[in-house]
Amino acid sequence: MTGWQALLWGGASVSGIFLCAWIVARRIGNYSLVDAVWAFGIGLLALGWLLALGEPSLKIGVAGAMVAAWSVRLGWHLQRRIYRAYPEEDARYLKLRELWKRREGIAFFLFFQLQAVSVLLLALPFFWVGMDGDRSWGAWEMAGVLFAAGGISGEARADAQMARYKKTHPGPGGVCREGLWRLSRHPNYFFEFIIWLGFYLFACGSEWGWTAIHAPALILFLLLRVTGIPPTEAAALRRKGDAYRDYQKTTSAFIPWPPKKAD
Repeated sequence: MTGWQALLWGGASVSGIFLCAWIVARRIGNYSLVDAVWAFGIGLLALGWLLALGEPSLKIGVAGAMVAAWSVRLGWHLQRRIYRAYPEEDARYLKLRELWKRREGIAFFLFFQLQAVSVLLLALPFFWVGMDGDRSWGAWEMAGVLFAAGGISGEARADAQMARYKKTHPGPGGVCREGLWRLSRHPNYFFEFIIWLGFYLFACGSEWGWTAIHAPALILFLLLRVTGIPPTEAAALRRKGDAYRDYQKTTSAFIPWPPKKAD
C-alpha cells in the first residue's frame, strides 16, 4: 500500500466510523459518545497505518503498543463515564443543542465529521513512523517512550484519584484537592499533553516525523482554549460556586505546581 492510498483509506474509514457514531447518537438522543469514539478512533487508525505500511520491527511494535495503551485506557475511561451518566448528556453537547436549535441534526453531523478530521490529523505521527524505511532505534524513540509512558501513567493516576474522591464525596459541591489534584486543577489534561508530546518525539526519529508538530500543538490548543479547561471550569463553577473559586485562587490551572496559600 502506498502512502497516498493509506491516507485515502484512513480518511474514508474514520469518516465512516463517525457517520455510524452520529446515527447511533441520534437514535439514543445523546451525543456524548463522540468522546469515546474519538479516543478509540485514533488508536484504530494509527494501528491500521502501522500494520499496513510498516515492516515488523521493534520500532513499529513499540509505536503500536504506545498508541494502543493510550487509546484503550482513555477510550474505556470515557465510555464508562458516558454509560454511567446516561441518559444525561455532557454539558458541552447540551450547550451545542441550544446553540444549534432547528438545525441540530446537520450541525452535529458536521461536528462529528470534524472530529473525524481531527482523528486523521492526530494519527499522522504514526503514519510517518509506518512510512519510514529506517527501523533503527535511537534517542528520539527512547525519549518518546519515556514521555508517553509517564503521561499515560500520570493521566491514569489522576483519573483514579478523582474516581475515588467522587465515591467518598458523592455530593455536587465538593472540590477534589487530593493527590495530583492538589497541584493542578486539571492534571489529567496536563498528562494528556505529555502523552502527545511523547508521540511526537517518537515520530521525530522517522524522516518526516518532525512535520507532525501540529499533533501536540493541536491537543494543547484544544485543552487550553476549546474543549478542555474552559467548559470544564464553567461547569465546575456552576455546580460548586465559591468552593471552586477558592480552588482557582490557590491551584495551578494546568501544570502541576505547589498550591498558593489562601488569602
